[in-house]
Amino acid sequence: MTETLQAVQASTKLPDSVLVILPTRNVVLFPGVIAPITLGRETTISAVQEALRTNRRLGLMLQRNPNDDEPNPEDLYQVGTLVNVLRYVTTQEGTHHLVVQGEERFKVQDYLQDEPYLAAKVSFMPDPKSDDLELEARRRYLQSLALDVAKLLPQLPSDVTQTLQNISEAGALADLIANFMDMTPAEKQHLLEITDLNERLERVSELLRKQYEVLKITREIDSKAKASMDERQREYMLREQMKAIRKQLGEDDNNSAELEELRTALEEAKLPKEVDEHTKKELRRLEQMQDSSGEYSMVRTYLDWIASLPWSKVDAENIDIAQARQILDDEHFGLTKVKQRILEYLAVRKLNPQGRSPILCFVGPPGVGKTSMGQSIAHAMGLKFVRASLGGVHDEAEIRGHRRTYLGALPGNIIQGLRKAGTRNPVFMLDEIDKLGGGGYHGDPSAALLEVLDPEQNSSFRDNYLAQSFDLSQVVFIATANVLDSIPGPLRDRMEIIELPGYTEEEKVQIAQRYLVKRQLEANGLKPEQVEVTTTALSSIIGDYTREAGVRSLDRKIAAVLRRVAMQIAEGAATPIRIDEAAVLNILGAKRFESEVAMRTSIPGVATGLAWTPVGGDILFIETTKMPGHGKLIITGQLGDVMKESAQAALSLVKSRAHSLGIDAKTFEEHDIHLHVPAGAIPKDGPSAGAAMYTSLVSLLTGRCVRSDLAMTGEISLRGLVLPIGGVKEKCLAALRAGIHTVLLPARNRKDLEEVPDNARQQLQFIFMDKVDDAIAHALEPETTTLLIAA
Repeated sequence: MTETLQAVQASTKLPDSVLVILPTRNVVLFPGVIAPITLGRETTISAVQEALRTNRRLGLMLQRNPNDDEPNPEDLYQVGTLVNVLRYVTTQEGTHHLVVQGEERFKVQDYLQDEPYLAAKVSFMPDPKSDDLELEARRRYLQSLALDVAKLLPQLPSDVTQTLQNISEAGALADLIANFMDMTPAEKQHLLEITDLNERLERVSELLRKQYEVLKITREIDSKAKASMDERQREYMLREQMKAIRKQLGEDDNNSAELEELRTALEEAKLPKEVDEHTKKELRRLEQMQDSSGEYSMVRTYLDWIASLPWSKVDAENIDIAQARQILDDEHFGLTKVKQRILEYLAVRKLNPQGRSPILCFVGPPGVGKTSMGQSIAHAMGLKFVRASLGGVHDEAEIRGHRRTYLGALPGNIIQGLRKAGTRNPVFMLDEIDKLGGGGYHGDPSAALLEVLDPEQNSSFRDNYLAQSFDLSQVVFIATANVLDSIPGPLRDRMEIIELPGYTEEEKVQIAQRYLVKRQLEANGLKPEQVEVTTTALSSIIGDYTREAGVRSLDRKIAAVLRRVAMQIAEGAATPIRIDEAAVLNILGAKRFESEVAMRTSIPGVATGLAWTPVGGDILFIETTKMPGHGKLIITGQLGDVMKESAQAALSLVKSRAHSLGIDAKTFEEHDIHLHVPAGAIPKDGPSAGAAMYTSLVSLLTGRCVRSDLAMTGEISLRGLVLPIGGVKEKCLAALRAGIHTVLLPARNRKDLEEVPDNARQQLQFIFMDKVDDAIAHALEPETTTLLIAA
């Protein structure tokens, strides 16, 4: 290659087709365009200097890889631009600069030298002269489009527009426009290599059209932003003028700062579009009012409420199932099935955050941990907890709020709770939902809750005070209730019922040791090393002083015991103080509850039934006696109609079976029978005492006592069948608390034993009855035992 170049140089004149090649990293120069070039590599500097010294011509060629410091011929594109060096400058810092003008396209035929600089033999590619009408049309279109683009460019020199108007050659116009377009070096190189003028004009027009659309859209966006800025400046100037006018009139607005703060708070609240437009209108009205007017304070309070609500603030849920399980186990003892359902609820919410979660309703006796379970759910989800008590609420406005026209109007409990939480997705507990007041003159609050608890509707909940829709779809609603019967059907249908059973004595001991004693020690200023509360003391408190399904009374009794201990320590008593059964008796006094089952059933005519109450199960004594008379049935104990009918049915069944039971039929004609259920001040009703009434009557008339360690429940028919009943779980726990070890249940309630806690099932013996004969066979003492007692 070097020998070929030397042969060329040996001739009298260097051919015009041999060029010194100057590789460029990111510069593509089109013919007719003047541009500066900075020389950074030693090879390029020496190449330019040699070309200027020997009067050789330069050719610019683009590198394929701009990071290549020493490009070879194969690293360059094949088409470049012949340039004329207008100026060569070396600065004081030692940098070298060229000002060149593109003259003509060329294509490399062969490289003649690669050391110390590149030299190549080329063939030139001049633009052909043509009178083609299509070409002229394309030139005029491109010229017009370029002038339109020039109008959109800010601060464009006027000579550029004049130059565009004066160019008559199609190729020169395309090259000039391509040089100034925003393209990558590779895209410019592609245009440089296009020799067909029609194709080149079409390609440049296509690229320029895209840039024209981008510039037009940019100009529109800029105009809108400027108009918005101008509007804000105008509003600011007008407000300043209003302040100056009021000051000149002696009406200095002392509330301007407060109104400005209110405006800022409304902007920061990120209100929905409709609410934002409404509040701006109300704010303009407020600015025109005198602060002494009554409506001013009403509108001001309303806007304060709007600004303080969490319209857009949503806390991030952090659900970890293992951590949630640990939290539930740490804060609650037992309740295995309830915890399992809560973990399932949390798992589904974690996997499907946008899904519609069910509304959970915890149902159970007082003191079993319904409210604290809701707090544990909030803890496990990492969300805030809000509670609203619905007990005794009889006004619909307590849920939906009052209209602003009323004096002292406020939003309802739902909106107030969300404002307190400060977020749109707290855990919101609706406590005592079964104790809502019925519908009346003030509306039905339970009907107002239908929208709140319906996932299909609560995304647009409308409070009467706000008069605007608020999204409740992300609130985690949880309800609590003692009974289900008093909850209206449509409201109950919107919730998933989770029942929390009462605790057994063993569970209460564990709860007391793990939670209650520790809490009361802290509440009374005591340290664990100062007091020792024994297990026997806790069992004594549970069995002798607190007959309940929950642990609320137990907590109060433990507090009473520890208060006495705190007094002793404050007086200087030695520590530690040991609390045993004797100490409990000394502090709490005589026992409140005794096992009266054996005492009451020691004579014929008394049977032990099981009853369900809103605060858990309880035992119920059925007492019967006979006296000379004319066959009347006397019923006392404030019984409802259903229990009276059960008593009548039990007596009729005994009469029909008198012969098989060994009862003289004349007894019914010569005696009146009195059936009494003690605690006459307490109303009693329900269909589950039939079996106990029948057993009590048979015991009275046969003289056989009922077993003292046995209780029963079940309704009867006139055919002698024992029918199923409800509340099996509560009744079984009540029997266990009363010291009963055998429970007679209807055979059709066998499936309900799954609801009874495992430790309770292990301590109780269950006998299932298909007919009343099964009750008599298992409940009455043998006749021989009765004869011995009579003797």
